[in-house]
Amino acid sequence: MSAPVSQSITRKSASNLALAFLLLPREPRAAMSALYAFCREVDDVADEDTVPVAERRARLAAWREDVRAACDGGQPQFPVNRELQPVIIRYRLPFQRFDELIRGCEMDLDTLRYPDYAQLETYCYHVASVVGLLSIKIFGCRQEHCAEYAIALGKALQFTNILRDVAGDADRGRIYLPQTELARFGVSEDAVLRHEYSAQYQKLAASMAERARGFYRRAGEVLPHDERRAMVAAELMASVYWQLLLKLERRGYNVFEPEPVRLSKPHKLALILRAWCRLKLGGLAPGYG
Repeated sequence: MSAPVSQSITRKSASNLALAFLLLPREPRAAMSALYAFCREVDDVADEDTVPVAERRARLAAWREDVRAACDGGQPQFPVNRELQPVIIRYRLPFQRFDELIRGCEMDLDTLRYPDYAQLETYCYHVASVVGLLSIKIFGCRQEHCAEYAIALGKALQFTNILRDVAGDADRGRIYLPQTELARFGVSEDAVLRHEYSAQYQKLAASMAERARGFYRRAGEVLPHDERRAMVAAELMASVYWQLLLKLERRGYNVFEPEPVRLSKPHKLALILRAWCRLKLGGLAPGYG
C-alpha cells in the first residue's frame, strides 16, 4: 500500500497516536497512517481560526462528500481520500463513522462552551471514540466488546487532552470544562480565560481527572483478554496518555505555567519498549487505569 501524502502528514505530526503505529505490522501501519491523515486534515480545517467559520464549514462539507465518494466506490478528489479508499474497502470502514467524525469537527465551529458532562461526552464520542471505532477494525478486532472499549478509551484520551490543553483552548476562547463543574467548584469562565490557577481550579481538574480514570478503568475491564494482542497499538496509546494524566496530577493540574505538560521522548520510547516486551512475553495486562 503506497500512501506518500498520508505518510508525510503522519510523520510531520509527531503525535502520540502516530507513535503507537510503530508496534503494528506493515499493512495495518500503512492503513492507520491513511486514517490518521484524514483525521488530521479535517481537524486542521476546523481549527484554522484565521479562516471564517462559513468557509471552514464549506470545507468540511467538501471533505464529507469526498469521503462519501471513497466509501461508495466513487472517485474521491482529495489525495488523502484517494489513499484512504483502499483502506476503506479492505477493512469495510462505514461512511457513518467518517460522518460522525466530521460532525464532531463541526461542533468546534459553533460550540465554545459545554453546559454539562453529557454534552461534553457527546463531543468526545465524535472526535475521539469514533476514531477508535474505525481503528479497531484495522487492528483486527473480532468481538463486539471491542466497540465498548473503543468508546471508553476515546473518552479517556479526550478528557486527558482537555485537561492538558485548558490554557491553549482558553487562548482561542474555548472552555471544554463543563459549566456545571465550573459553578460547582467556584471557578469563573473569566478566571480560566485569564489563566488563573487556584485551589478551586485544582479541585475541579482533579474531579474531571477522576472521571477520566473511570473511562480508563472501563476500557481495561471490557476489552476481552484474547483481543489485547490485536489492540497493542491502542493499549500503547492508552499507557502514554495515562502517564500524561499522572504527570498532570503531580503538577496539581497547573497547566497555566509556560512549560507545557508533556512526556519526554525517552519516556515515550520506554513505554514503547515496555509494550513490545509485554507483547512478546505474553504479559497482556493493561498499562493504565
